[in-house]
Amino acid sequence: MSILPDLKTAEWRKSTYSGVNNGDCLEVADDFPGVVPVRDSKRPGGPVLVVPAASWAAFIEHVRN
Repeated sequence: MSILPDLKTAEWRKSTYSGVNNGDCLEVADDFPGVVPVRDSKRPGGPVLVVPAASWAAFIEHVRN
C-alpha cells in the first residue's frame, strides 16, 4: 500500500515552454522523494496524478527523443 504525499504545501512549476498554446501546460511539484505530482495548469484545484519518479524520468526522456 502506498501513501500519497500531502500536497497542500506543494510548489508547482511549469515548463519554460508553457508560453505555447496560451500557457496551457502540465505543472509538476518537486521535493517529493520517489514520486512526481502532476496537474493540469488550467485546473489547479483539479485532480493530481502522482507518478513514480522513475516512470516520470522515462516519460521525459522519451519526449525529448
